Amino acid sequence: MLGLIYIILCVALGAGITFSCFPNLMRFGRLTYRGKEIHLSPAFVCLPAWFLFGTIPTTWLTYLLGYLFRNRRHPLYPANMIVMPLIAFIASLLLSNAFLKRKEDGNPGEDGPKGFKKLFAGLTTGEVTLFACITAFCTFLMFWTFFYINGNYYVGWTVQSDFSPHIGMIRSFAVGNNFPTQYSHFAGEDIKYHFLFQFLVGNLNYLGMRLDLAFNIPSIICLLFVYSLLYFYAVKLSGKRAVGVITTILFSFRSSRAFFDFAGSIPKKTGLLKGLLYNFTFIGTTQHEDWGLWNLNVYCNQRHLALGLCVILFLLIYFTQFLFDGTGRSAAEAKARLYQFLQENPDEELLPGENAEYCTRASLFKREGWYKAGTPAIIACGLLLGLSSFFNGACVIGCLAVLFVMAFASDNRLSFALTAAITVVLASLSAKFFINGNAIKPKYQFGFLAEQQTLSSVIKYLGALLGVLPIAVLVSLMFIKGTERFLTLAFTAPIVVAFTLSLTPDIAVNHKYVMIGVMLLDIPVAALVCRLWEYRGAYAKALCCVLVFCLTITGLYDFTTVVKKNASFAGYTSRISENSDICRFVMEHSDSKDIWLTDWYSLNDYVLGGAMLYFGWPYYAWSAGYQTTEREPSVYAMYTAQTPEELRELVKKHGIRFIVLDDDIRAREELQVEGQSIINEQNIINTFGLVFNNGETQIFDTRIAAGAWIEDEEGEK
Repeated sequence: MLGLIYIILCVALGAGITFSCFPNLMRFGRLTYRGKEIHLSPAFVCLPAWFLFGTIPTTWLTYLLGYLFRNRRHPLYPANMIVMPLIAFIASLLLSNAFLKRKEDGNPGEDGPKGFKKLFAGLTTGEVTLFACITAFCTFLMFWTFFYINGNYYVGWTVQSDFSPHIGMIRSFAVGNNFPTQYSHFAGEDIKYHFLFQFLVGNLNYLGMRLDLAFNIPSIICLLFVYSLLYFYAVKLSGKRAVGVITTILFSFRSSRAFFDFAGSIPKKTGLLKGLLYNFTFIGTTQHEDWGLWNLNVYCNQRHLALGLCVILFLLIYFTQFLFDGTGRSAAEAKARLYQFLQENPDEELLPGENAEYCTRASLFKREGWYKAGTPAIIACGLLLGLSSFFNGACVIGCLAVLFVMAFASDNRLSFALTAAITVVLASLSAKFFINGNAIKPKYQFGFLAEQQTLSSVIKYLGALLGVLPIAVLVSLMFIKGTERFLTLAFTAPIVVAFTLSLTPDIAVNHKYVMIGVMLLDIPVAALVCRLWEYRGAYAKALCCVLVFCLTITGLYDFTTVVKKNASFAGYTSRISENSDICRFVMEHSDSKDIWLTDWYSLNDYVLGGAMLYFGWPYYAWSAGYQTTEREPSVYAMYTAQTPEELRELVKKHGIRFIVLDDDIRAREELQVEGQSIINEQNIINTFGLVFNNGETQIFDTRIAAGAWIEDEEGEK
């Protein structure tokens, strides 16, 4: 109950902030960017905005208060005791002020809180049906990959990779005291990974919301709001609801050549249908497509990504109007100047590029090109984007890339600059607070995951990865006006970042930038599909159907693979339980200050218990920027130490509290010689106290001398 109240309070705070900073938000959906009436329901943009502007700052406030109370066993208790009444008070104050202001302006029923009754005005039956289906779809995806039955949590096969550090971080806050924050799979150092979404989930779990609900409910809300904002943006750009519907379909089911490549590789004796039905792997010929790196599985696996996409879409919805204002005003002024020039000089001929010169002058040397009123909204946008850096840093960079390109042709350029400045300052301060050293180390790296770092190889890679989408984008440029063309160019900016910069040790994480760009480019492609369908004649409609098939078939098949790979009845899930003896021991006898020496654990009951692993599965820490190669020898040195003195010295040096002996560490190849384990178990037994023993696993506490405390299988001391 407290968890739900926390979410409701966040939304209420967000409503108060948006009413104060964006007084016209309820009217955003009335017109397209070119002034055509569309009367979209305010709910499509208001509900996501309320959630974002409430949840992100509230999460930060809760975290910072938890940090202040870090010396307590449960710092989230006083943090929530302060935050929940405080945001309730602030929300009521902001909403009251917004209502009074609207009343003074003579318009209390439209933009103020009483406008709530008009929140869903304009919804069509088709939109209600569409978003009922999308809500069910999002709910299915999240609960199909992570659910709870009879005391056990089931983690889907396709998400258990990222869920290992995610659940570790979540539980380190929910049942531990991870302040100052450390990475759960590389304990003892700073936190380099954007973790605040996991903190939000951990706080909801702490407030009594069961782990699967605490993780799934915000994930469903965020993904649903991505669809809502994307639909709103597509309709506001195109003026057609059909374009919005098609955009949501293209976003759901990716375009790729992978289906056709896979279908062509199925042996004839197997048969196409059988080969498709009995395949349980993600298809694709490009590197890491077998991870499910490009399909719906990403939103199940990386739950924090959807929140970042919501931030991007909201800012683009707001800033795109400046682009249309800038291009429209510059074109009108240039046209008037040229008309006047030709009237005064009838014998003069118009030189090539002279119209562009007038447009440029109108854009660069007019006050409107640099400044317009609306500072509170701009500051709010900058704060929102800047505070998102530790929710999802890639989305912040991707958003700035798009806004950077848009600013060249927009009015109110100073608003772009102010937003970027606030974002950079907040992101830098956040990084200095959490990270020792540089947050990112950008370097030029052309080619992304293409086989070779050449332009031809990149083009070949994009053809294999995106299928007909790049061609459809190029064709769509033939049917749209100049401003929309420029905006389409801006949409490609995150993809350019992905193929030219490396910001982390693992270049594969740049896939988020590609997905951001593709999500935005789906809008002009959807407009092309709609235009083809509107043409008279069977050929155009047939071509439209073929295009939609090519754009979506790989994504549709990927969706069936997500369903098959995570089917619990087929045994494709991992099971963890809070009721296991190991999980209970971790929760009862350790907190997030204690470092565990274990095997390369990924996802198990230790992680669910919130154990902070000295050296968890190395890929997670390596891809986050940690120097994993320096810790691996230390693990071997401690497990193979020859004397108690040597072991004690190593344990003290690396801050180890608990040492685990089990079959996993005994089977570690690096700790075997000729098939025999070289772990010096007797030295560990003779040095430290055995505090847990269930017959299969032994846990030793380095603060207790050997023989001082022994716990049997029944838990008796």
